[in-house]
Amino acid sequence: QVPLEESGGGSVQSGGSLTLSCDVSTVPYASYCVAWFRQVAGQQREGVAAIDSSGATTYADSVKGRFTVTRDAARNTVYLQMNNLEPEDTAIYYCAADPTRAQTCTFSGFQYWGQGTQVNVSS
Repeated sequence: QVPLEESGGGSVQSGGSLTLSCDVSTVPYASYCVAWFRQVAGQQREGVAAIDSSGATTYADSVKGRFTVTRDAARNTVYLQMNNLEPEDTAIYYCAADPTRAQTCTFSGFQYWGQGTQVNVSS
């Protein structure tokens, strides 16, 4: 499997914004869920946002109202717009795809993963 590729990470101050991108062109399926996860060293990976083939979205409570996940099928890209960032959002962010599920995405069962992109938010 060719991994997905994330981009857009970086360092911002609290209250700032970043947009992450995930190239899903390597996923050999037409319809599937895509999700963003994040992980802090020594902690469990956390599901942040997910989007299904119809555009329906799911968010973790910790990011609702601040993060927005969208997908551009023509560009084979899924985005995570992150606004009003907080130091607690500092983590490595990963995107993942689940070709077994096209709708009603959850944060489990993902087979295709990216290498991750670091997001640092300073106070």
